[in-house]
Amino acid sequence: MNGNDRAGEFGTIYLPALQRIRDLWLELEPLVEDTSYDDVVAPTELQISFSDGLGDAESARLDIQWSELEMYSFHYVDSDDINWRFDRHPNTHSPEIHFHPPPEAATTDAEPSCIDVTEVSLVTRAVHAMWRAAYENDDVDRLNSASNPP
Repeated sequence: MNGNDRAGEFGTIYLPALQRIRDLWLELEPLVEDTSYDDVVAPTELQISFSDGLGDAESARLDIQWSELEMYSFHYVDSDDINWRFDRHPNTHSPEIHFHPPPEAATTDAEPSCIDVTEVSLVTRAVHAMWRAAYENDDVDRLNSASNPP
């Protein structure tokens, strides 16, 4: 996601939330290969690498931001250059909580998110549930299809 996708305040990155998200993904997902931050001194993004991706992708990564205002972005990209993301932030193109579908996660393609919860652990579990359903069923249409996961 780029700054042009946001309108209004996103807020300062909240490191304890990123740490909680990292711990949950490590607990929930056996395909997690590695986790890291974009900057060890002042992180603004958590990066989670997977040993496999959706469809034919051989690897994938989630780039995650979470702010003190409980705004977030879970941005997936894989080795086949497929992108999608769950976001919560002020914008002019969709509801505050929204989903950018694959393959490009284009700003103009945003749609309402199936995730209604806002607490960090619940959002993380919901994104994981949607990713896991798409992975196990080899169907990206599953990404934004549940009724208020988790």
